[in-house]
Amino acid sequence: MTEKIGLIGPGIMGQPMGMNLVNAGYPLWVFARTPSRARALVDAGATQCDTPKAVAEQADIILTVVSDTPDVEAVVLGENGVLAGAGSGKVLVDMSTISPIATRKMSESLRGNGVEMLDAPVSGGDVGAKNGTLSIMVGGKPAVFERVKPVFDVLGKNIIHVGDNGAGQVAKACNQILVAEHINAAGEALLLARACGVDPEKVRQALLGGFAYSKVLEVHGERMLTRNFDPGFKARLHKKDMHIVLQTMEEKGLDLPTARAVTNALDQAVADSDSESDSTVLIKILEAHNSVNIG
Repeated sequence: MTEKIGLIGPGIMGQPMGMNLVNAGYPLWVFARTPSRARALVDAGATQCDTPKAVAEQADIILTVVSDTPDVEAVVLGENGVLAGAGSGKVLVDMSTISPIATRKMSESLRGNGVEMLDAPVSGGDVGAKNGTLSIMVGGKPAVFERVKPVFDVLGKNIIHVGDNGAGQVAKACNQILVAEHINAAGEALLLARACGVDPEKVRQALLGGFAYSKVLEVHGERMLTRNFDPGFKARLHKKDMHIVLQTMEEKGLDLPTARAVTNALDQAVADSDSESDSTVLIKILEAHNSVNIG
């Protein structure tokens, strides 16, 4: 029997993910805080609901794809939230990027009411969401993961069960460290090239063929050089994710100096009114600090 799916948060990521599920033949119930964002899914055959509770009453597996920890807590645990409508045997799959510690607490609250939870944050941006090629990092019980795996297969290609509840969010925090630091490192390399009077685009091309290759250098390096800051992933969201990294780091008694430095740079980018731009705007912070432009 085909599982009935609920989707809470049909935004930049959630809307194409929901469309892929509809196209794969899954019955879909959807809730959007801004109802117009659900219109394309409704036109494709989904059923719109007025509350997360109503979604949970209808669906077997409920996906949440919202912005931050308080948003997930509100749609899951708040008045007319998922918990109010989900009965025993249902599964909440949080595909947002939030605190691992909050995730573990939420999973305990849900399990106490007979509802299982998977944390399944994603990487791959809106392009990966549209193409169904997301990388999905999953925390939760293995049996629950196996139940939801066919749904994940519609949404992504690299699907890894990392561990128990919270492990998926830990993996995503690690992902965001690497992405932020790679973007910053690519910017530093291109800035050094320009400061030495060498064409940074030709340096980039040379580096793409060697051990320094990275997807970030390929994609974000080009964004920096062409000054294309249209958001694939917004700076304010990357800032939010890196503050989750810092919070988790501090709770574990760690000091990750490069992660802290890049977080400070993202804070500055957001303060400089680049919050809605792609996180590649880190290059602007480097340029201003050094009084050198790569373009």
